[in-house]
Amino acid sequence: NTEVQTERLRRDTPIELNKNPVEGFSAGLIDDNDLYRWEVLIIGPPDTLYEGGVFKAHLTFPKDYPLRPPKMKFITEIWHPNVDKNGDVCISILHEPGEDKYGYEKPEERWLPIHTVETIMISVISMLADPNGDSPANVDAAKEWREDRHGEFKRKVARCVRKSQETAFE
Repeated sequence: NTEVQTERLRRDTPIELNKNPVEGFSAGLIDDNDLYRWEVLIIGPPDTLYEGGVFKAHLTFPKDYPLRPPKMKFITEIWHPNVDKNGDVCISILHEPGEDKYGYEKPEERWLPIHTVETIMISVISMLADPNGDSPANVDAAKEWREDRHGEFKRKVARCVRKSQETAFE
């Protein structure tokens, strides 16, 4: 029922979210006339390599949300094992519901209609703090994270954090 789905998206809107803000991110519609496309700002979590960063991302909701998950793409450059080089975020909570054909994820780790923008953002903030190196979207970042976390990986993340601060409010 499209009406119910649209109503659910309205309940999740930035206006509603901002009434009970969650630490670490803010959200807004890209275009006031389009409920299906959001822009979020994620603050790099404290005590992580991403601390101080201000990362812009877009959430694009399918017409049958919440039955299917939105897609999330970082617009700000970010070096992370679970974000591919195009900025697409690859975490379980954003994967289509049901069985994982590779047998890697349990169905309950994948998208469920009970998830909200808030639970997605909490998962993404957690992903920044604790990357999943076993299932990388960016193989090079994952390799550096495993083998040279405090060297090359840290340098590339620091460059992204600096760049994010310079471009955050453009």
